[in-house]
Amino acid sequence: MSETPKWYVVHTYSGYENKVATNIETVVENRKLQDLIYEVRVPTETVTEIKDDKKREVERKIFPGYVLVKMIMTDESWYVVRNTRGCTGFVGPSSKPIPLTDEEVAALGMEKRQVEVKYNVGDSVRIIDGSLENFIGTVEEIDIERNRVKVIVSMFGRETPVELELDQAQLIS
Repeated sequence: MSETPKWYVVHTYSGYENKVATNIETVVENRKLQDLIYEVRVPTETVTEIKDDKKREVERKIFPGYVLVKMIMTDESWYVVRNTRGCTGFVGPSSKPIPLTDEEVAALGMEKRQVEVKYNVGDSVRIIDGSLENFIGTVEEIDIERNRVKVIVSMFGRETPVELELDQAQLIS
C-alpha cells in the first residue's frame, strides 16, 4: 500500500455527491481517520445562467455522480469510503481502485502548483510554450491567484496582448 495520499474517484448515485462527501467527512471525523483520508471534494464550477432575462451565477457540478477523495489506500480507508451510503464504488477495475495521475490532478486544478515567477511587470520575456513559442514580449500584468500573465507581443507590426500561464514565459537575461 502507498504511503503518500493520492486522489481517487468515487462513483455515487446522481444527486448524492454532496451527501456522500459530507458522510465521508463525518466518518473520518468520528473514527479519527484524518491520517488516512485527507480531503473530499465535489468539483464544481460557477456558471452564469440567463433565465427570464435575468443573469445569475449558479454553481454546477463538473462531474455529476462523482466525488474526489484524497487518501492513502488501505483496507480501512477503502472500506470506509466503499461502504458510505450513496456510494456505488471506486472508479477502476472492481477489485482495485486506480488513483488519478499527476497530470489528471493538475488538469482538474485539484492542487495548486507553486510556480516561481522570476520576472516582473515591464520585463522582457520569451514565450517558451504554446502557439506563440519563441515570441518575445513585455510583461504588462501578473496575476498569481489565477496563474496568468499578460504579455504584450509585437505581431504584424501591432502590439497584441496575450494571456499565458505563468510558466509559459521566461525572463530574457
